[in-house]
Amino acid sequence: MKRRHFIQQATAAATVLGLGGLSLQSCNPKIKHITILHTNDVHSHIDPFGPQHKRNPNKGGVARRATIVESIRKENPNTLLFDAGDIFQGTPYFNYYGGELEFKLMSMLKYDVATIGNHDFDNGIDGLYAQLPHAKFEFVSANYDFSNTVMDTHVKPYKVLVRDGVRIGVFGLGIQLEGLVQKELYKETIYNDPIEIAQDISRALKEEESCDLVICLSHIGYHYKDNPDIASDLNLAKATKDIDLIIGGHTHTFLPKPTITKNRVGQKVLVNQVGAYGLYLGRIDFYFEPGKELKSDSTTIIV
Repeated sequence: MKRRHFIQQATAAATVLGLGGLSLQSCNPKIKHITILHTNDVHSHIDPFGPQHKRNPNKGGVARRATIVESIRKENPNTLLFDAGDIFQGTPYFNYYGGELEFKLMSMLKYDVATIGNHDFDNGIDGLYAQLPHAKFEFVSANYDFSNTVMDTHVKPYKVLVRDGVRIGVFGLGIQLEGLVQKELYKETIYNDPIEIAQDISRALKEEESCDLVICLSHIGYHYKDNPDIASDLNLAKATKDIDLIIGGHTHTFLPKPTITKNRVGQKVLVNQVGAYGLYLGRIDFYFEPGKELKSDSTTIIV
């Protein structure tokens, strides 16, 4: 009887300890890990540079990028892939296929969202529209008003993505087209001030869409030393308060790591851009832990 009583007590104690252990585990906050991969200004560079190229021998190419992206997705399923514009123009592939190949390959790589650069109008807005069926990803642009063009309803101001319960708001910004692109190419596309639009869109993403992370895909340029007051990624970061990450394009700026600057309320903003021609892939990892400041880590991957 004593032995049976001891076994019953030991079993009960083990059960309580087990439940207690489960309870303690359930109280530990889960750190959520989101990986952001990004490109910009690829300019129709499908193949790697040749072995005799002076600056970039055997570098780049969509196939290598695909292998890297696939490997990172296996490492972290909560991975997103973005592009900051100027997908078109730069090699005979665009001259011959008009953007079809670029969009098909990006779809195979499972890009999530892209924005529109000035060179994406090089076959005209009708040429851009004609290639949309080949793009199995979405385009965002908040400051281009396409309502009087064939692109109406095909480009959204922003997109909200959810990974592991984390809400990620992504919006796009484009550069002033007048004086940069011929009017007959972009037709009735209306350009609105990107910084004013970004203030409204980023606020809506934080407050109305309850986004945990707000990302801008920007094709307005990193910074202009000769004209420091015009719209740029650095000025955008300083003038807003709800953007966490700006992924830039247009100026082909290579940043070995993101620039960390402060927004208008003194909070940290990451600004990144990875050169051009698909030579590099940007990677930024965000770590979300309840009640703690958002943490990030970054690297630039040579393709």
